[in-house]
Amino acid sequence: MSPKFFPLGLALAFFPATASAQSVCLPAPRLLTLMPMGGQAGTSVEVTLTGQHLENVTALLFSNPKVSAKPVAGAENKFLVTIAPDASPGVCDATVKARLGISSARAFSVDRLPEITRAKPNNSLETATPLTVNSICNASMTKRAVDYYAFKARKGQRLSVDCAASGIDSKLVPVVIVADARGRDLVVNRTGGIVDFTAPADGDYLVKLHGLTFQGGAEHFYRLALRDLPAGGVAIRQGATATVSSFSWPPQGLPAAAPLKESEPNHDGARAQRVTLPLDVTGSFAPAADVDTYEFTAKKGETWWVEVGSERLGRPTDPFVLVQRVLREGGKETLADVAELHDIAPPMKVSSNGYSYDGPPYDAGSPDVLGKVEIKEDGIYRLQIRDLFGGTRNDPANTYRLLVRKPAPDFTLAAWAVHFTLRNGDRAAFSKPVALRSGAAMAFDVVTVRRDGFDGEIEVQLDGLPPGVTAAGLKIPAGKSNGVLIVSASETAAPGSTVARLTGKARINGATVVREGRLASMTWPVADAKQEIPKPRLMADFPVSVTASEKAPLHLAAAADKVWEAKVGETLKIPLKATWNSEFSGSSIKLKAYGPGFEGVKEFDLPVKAASSEAVLDLAALKTPPGEYTIAFYGGAVTRYRYNPEAVVTAETARKEAEAAAAKALADARSTPDQKKAAEATKADCEKRFKAATDTAMPKDTADIFVSAPIRISVKPATVTTAAAK
Repeated sequence: MSPKFFPLGLALAFFPATASAQSVCLPAPRLLTLMPMGGQAGTSVEVTLTGQHLENVTALLFSNPKVSAKPVAGAENKFLVTIAPDASPGVCDATVKARLGISSARAFSVDRLPEITRAKPNNSLETATPLTVNSICNASMTKRAVDYYAFKARKGQRLSVDCAASGIDSKLVPVVIVADARGRDLVVNRTGGIVDFTAPADGDYLVKLHGLTFQGGAEHFYRLALRDLPAGGVAIRQGATATVSSFSWPPQGLPAAAPLKESEPNHDGARAQRVTLPLDVTGSFAPAADVDTYEFTAKKGETWWVEVGSERLGRPTDPFVLVQRVLREGGKETLADVAELHDIAPPMKVSSNGYSYDGPPYDAGSPDVLGKVEIKEDGIYRLQIRDLFGGTRNDPANTYRLLVRKPAPDFTLAAWAVHFTLRNGDRAAFSKPVALRSGAAMAFDVVTVRRDGFDGEIEVQLDGLPPGVTAAGLKIPAGKSNGVLIVSASETAAPGSTVARLTGKARINGATVVREGRLASMTWPVADAKQEIPKPRLMADFPVSVTASEKAPLHLAAAADKVWEAKVGETLKIPLKATWNSEFSGSSIKLKAYGPGFEGVKEFDLPVKAASSEAVLDLAALKTPPGEYTIAFYGGAVTRYRYNPEAVVTAETARKEAEAAAAKALADARSTPDQKKAAEATKADCEKRFKAATDTAMPKDTADIFVSAPIRISVKPATVTTAAAK
């Protein structure tokens, strides 16, 4: 079976049957848990972390400059985190710096309330953890059990119980129950929302908490907040990370607060809220089945763009907008539909099965609204907005922001690392931090949501990179919604890390416009999406690192760092050089090309272990027009990867020293029995560490995408001969 390629990712169908035992993707540093997952502004808290491939952790870093950390002396993977008194409440990203570079991110929350961390099991009425009103408890869900919390309330006291989970990267789907002192349920929330509870009498009450399917463990962490709620007030939710879809919100220059609020009742034409255009209004999809109606006048020939932000604000909604013209004749009113608006389409085809094969495991579209309304006749018009999911829900927190504006062409950007799956049954969707090995390159899909008719070319670039690391943006062509960014490290790059800045540049209405982009990543490394649904989110920033601890298994580049020139219709031959730092399966790697104008390059072979090769580009067949291009070659392969072989050398040295010390202690007549016993214990421990390091470093088949360094090409116009000119 021949390999099949997709815009984001690569299906490696050409590997042998033994591929079923392969690992997928080279190891990357990943931060998995922090405990506690947050703290109160103005305090310090000791945090314990866990992760994958986190040897030699030297720093715990935060995207919020008001949060800092220092290692706890003598304690592995423990840090004292200090939160400045003026730190704003909300969620920031935490990453660690380890042997392989900067890790994937984990959410860390800052709040104003006092916080505790549960210290012992609380799975019964008798062992319920006391919880003070206006405080937060950090904990992990107990598997196949219920966690109990006890609190006191006065008659008529209104309280909110908020269990932060998915919004802070947890795998927990919480069920929150408020019960009386005997454990009898009073209020239940099974959808992850806030429990709004008013105490019927003075006394003791319980919060009972469990997973929807009673799953638990360290990765099912949560922050339980118990707050006073003023009469008539709306419950405050804890901060949450941003969904991938939210990268397209807000529009440039949008004020933090809308100048207008909806005025109920406005659910039908007779009570429509009269407004003028342009419009910026905030409202709520409440009560259940709520329809909000706005009425305005418009003139023939006008074009208005309608945008709704709700799902992109973190609400579980699906806004729908209907625009109708109001016709009145003989005292009778009729309505004529003008436009139905719903859903912002994904910038590129997404996976139909949630992980891969026919698209990426990222959906940058949204159930929110972004669409055009063209006015054909002068007159009165009505706009109705509703939540298609809101037929039975009565939650005032399900708010929206409705904009009706004149065309304001613009764009937004998001990027994520290329993923792939094996057609033999693998369903991997890994978090892929931008942690480069020296000589490695990573490919990122960069997508855009175009606003109000903008259709031009977008130049993508990544600035602020560590020394020895470069980025080349493969332009998003006019009329297209995605391009590719290649980030590569030289073979001699020194270890380092920075926070980079992703931008897109375009010409709009005669002016140069620059917009900052966002990085997205998987919240958790998912090895088998048949068992666990991948959950991507936006990162707070764009950290990039390079390590010299390991070299890339393959470094591929053009033989010379120059611009390769050819004329339209010619055949361009580009010599390639390859550095092989690992063993590879098979006799060759099949390469294709990234880059506008060159996607049609025929697949060609890179012989395994060959120091040089050649890419032949038929510009006539590709129909590549004159212009400046940046491309990269890529292919999937299986390498015999060895993890951290340096650790074997270090462990072997320690083992030999321990053996010598033990032998000396046994031979020395002055050694006490305790000294001999200690020496033998040290020797056994070093032997155990050496065996573990050796086992870990054993070569293991690992499938991954290997990408070349960017290659610059200049295609010149064809030469016009004198005869042709005549």
